[in-house]
Amino acid sequence: MLRRDWMKRSALLGAAAVGSIESLVSSPANAQSLVYEEQPVTHWRIGLVLTTPVTCTNVLATFPVPTDWPEQTVTVRNQNIAPQVTRWEIRELGGGTKQVVLQMARVAAGSTAEFTIDVDIQRSRILPPDDTSTLVIPKRLPREVKLYTGNSPFIDASHRSIREASKEVAEMEADNDWRRVELIYDYVRDKVQYVEGDLKNASQALQEGKGDCEEMTSLFVAICRNLKIPARVVWIPDHCYPEFYLEDADGNGHWYPCQAAGTRQFGRMDETRPVLQKGDRFKVPEKKSPVRYVSEFFRCDRKGRGTPNPTFIRERLDG
Repeated sequence: MLRRDWMKRSALLGAAAVGSIESLVSSPANAQSLVYEEQPVTHWRIGLVLTTPVTCTNVLATFPVPTDWPEQTVTVRNQNIAPQVTRWEIRELGGGTKQVVLQMARVAAGSTAEFTIDVDIQRSRILPPDDTSTLVIPKRLPREVKLYTGNSPFIDASHRSIREASKEVAEMEADNDWRRVELIYDYVRDKVQYVEGDLKNASQALQEGKGDCEEMTSLFVAICRNLKIPARVVWIPDHCYPEFYLEDADGNGHWYPCQAAGTRQFGRMDETRPVLQKGDRFKVPEKKSPVRYVSEFFRCDRKGRGTPNPTFIRERLDG
C-alpha cells in the first residue's frame, strides 16, 4: 500500500490535561481458545519533531500510539519531551485505540521541539483454536462489540450489492458458523483480484472485481456485518486485515483474524508487525464525519512568512 498518505495524516483534539506514559498500556483481553506464539521484541520510536523557521504559537498536535491487545504487549522504555511542551495527555477513542494530544504555547523561530516515545513491542503470532465446531454467531452483543456492526467509511454493508452477495453466501451449505465465516472469506478472495489503486467502497471493489488489502478487508467486514457477524479492520504498518467475532460454548466472545489479501490465513495470523489500531469508524472532534483510521494532526498560529515543518515519526529502531 504505497498510496495511503491518509493513514499517516488525520485529526483529533482532546481535552487539555497532563499526560501519563503508563496509560499507553492497557490490560490484554482474555482469549481462551486462541494460542499466542511469542516473537522477538521490536523497538520503535513514535512521536513528533517540529522544526520551524518562524515563531509558532498555540501548537496542537496529535498522533496515535500502539497499545496492548491479546496478541501484543507495549512497554514504554524512554520519553523525550521538549520544554516547549506545555500540556499533553493520552486520549482514549473507544475500542482500545489511543492517541497523544499535546500542546505548545510557543516555539521560537529557528528552534526544534520534540515529543517522542520509545517503546518495546512484543507481538505474537496467532494460532487457531483446536476445535471450532462449537463457535457460534452471537445472538446478543456486548455494548463494546456493537461498534463493529453496520456501516463505516468505505464499508457500505447496507449497499444492495453487498446484501446480494451476503444472500449468496448465506445460501451456501456450512456445517457450522466457523465454516460460514470461512465461506465469506473464500468468497471475497475469489471475487476480488488484488490490484492497487485509489481507495473505494467495498461495494465498488465487489462490482469491479479488484482492490487491494483495504478493499478486500472492507468487503469481508461488510459481508460479515450484513450476516450479523461483528467484524473490524486491524491496522498494521503498510497493511490491514480483518477480524471477526464469535462466541464459544460458554458464551464468551473472541476475535479471530484472517488475511484477506496475500497468503491464505483463516483463523490465524502470522503477521508480526505491530498492531497500530483496531476498528474502522472513529469519531474525532476535528472531523465532521467519522474517520476510517486515526492519523496524525498538526495545527499552529504563525508569526512570519515561513512554514513550520512538523515531522511525525513512527520508525523501528532495531532495523
